[in-house]
Amino acid sequence: MTTGRTTPDRGTAPVPAGVAPEPVTPDPPAPVRHPLLHQYWADVVFLHWRADPAAVAPLLPPRTRPDVHDGVTWIGLVHFRMRRLSFGPLPGLPWLGSFAETNVRLYSVDDEGRRGVVFRSLDADRMLPVLAARGVAALPYDWSPSTVSGRVAEGEEIAYSSVRRFPGPRGAHARTRVRTGAPLTGPGDLEHFLTARWALHTRRPLGTVRWRNDHPRWPLHHAELLDLDEDLVAAAGAPPPSGPPDSVLTSPGLPVRFGGWRRVRDPR
Repeated sequence: MTTGRTTPDRGTAPVPAGVAPEPVTPDPPAPVRHPLLHQYWADVVFLHWRADPAAVAPLLPPRTRPDVHDGVTWIGLVHFRMRRLSFGPLPGLPWLGSFAETNVRLYSVDDEGRRGVVFRSLDADRMLPVLAARGVAALPYDWSPSTVSGRVAEGEEIAYSSVRRFPGPRGAHARTRVRTGAPLTGPGDLEHFLTARWALHTRRPLGTVRWRNDHPRWPLHHAELLDLDEDLVAAAGAPPPSGPPDSVLTSPGLPVRFGGWRRVRDPR
């Protein structure tokens, strides 16, 4: 398991502030009225490390900047089971739409002040969803055969393992094992900052877009990291962790809906 900690470099240049970010809210600021995509994220494991905003800024799409909490930004390694992915009013796909996923994500604010996440990589163990997401949604999905054992429940262990096969770098991997603890009866500002994200930002041919989502409030648990061996963060171009995560959380899961995306515009 990795040791040490990623800390901000106080000598780096400041990241421009831009428009003030919208408030962090545990519930969606507005519902998705016409969902295009339905998902269920089950047995979620959140691992997060602190990072220097100036080191992360070059990794984000145009018209976005690192989102910060108490002066630092965060890098997330997130595992979950995708369940019955579906499109619009269609029923969920029972096999093709269910798979394990591991993503590396950064935290962003766009020029309009809207918070979101930026996925640097998304590893899934179904090839067809990977190809569809890369072609249609312009998201950096990779095919990575994966295994999952256990579940997220108080006192129980869950383990995720994946090894990338396509498009690469081949062999990039993550093996994580955690034990879920007691529920968080009152998640704080940091827990909401890391989990309550109501959009993703990604680059498309006509510019950076914001893709909205909504879901119920996260049911979060404390968790203990038992084992970690990964190089996905470094493979995604992010500053590699030099130690254990600064935050470890789990959730039994929730349903998620995605609406349409729209281009991020200069507010001036």
